[in-house]
Amino acid sequence: MLNLSAIIAIVLIAAPAPALAADMARGAQIFKECRVCHSVVDETGTPVVRGGRTGPNLYGVIGRHAGSVPGFHYSTSMVAAGRAGLRWNEEDFVVYVKDATAYLRDYLDDPDARGKMAFKLRDTAKARDVWAYLESITVPGTP
Repeated sequence: MLNLSAIIAIVLIAAPAPALAADMARGAQIFKECRVCHSVVDETGTPVVRGGRTGPNLYGVIGRHAGSVPGFHYSTSMVAAGRAGLRWNEEDFVVYVKDATAYLRDYLDDPDARGKMAFKLRDTAKARDVWAYLESITVPGTP
């Protein structure tokens, strides 16, 4: 028979670890890799973060419909995901940046769906940090 100390130890070991708070500063450092393709330019055209134009402007990505930045040429799958209701939130963003094509195939239930983003950020904590950073430098839902 287990004693009380053994039962407490088992419960503590089996309990899920609490999620660590996202680190905005670390997200800013990680985002330097994202700048190769993405910029963050506010609604007045002022760069918040200078970067490439291969990927869409990430200003306002929080809560924005996927595939909806005017003038950017998304994959047909990304546009379809936005039309199907995908609005960027932390949970979807974290899964998406791990593997864009796999995410879109799952979201659309379409084995032929494809995303254009080749970069993969597989570390969940780092992806959450990038999301926290984006939240700190942008206005939600701005195109």
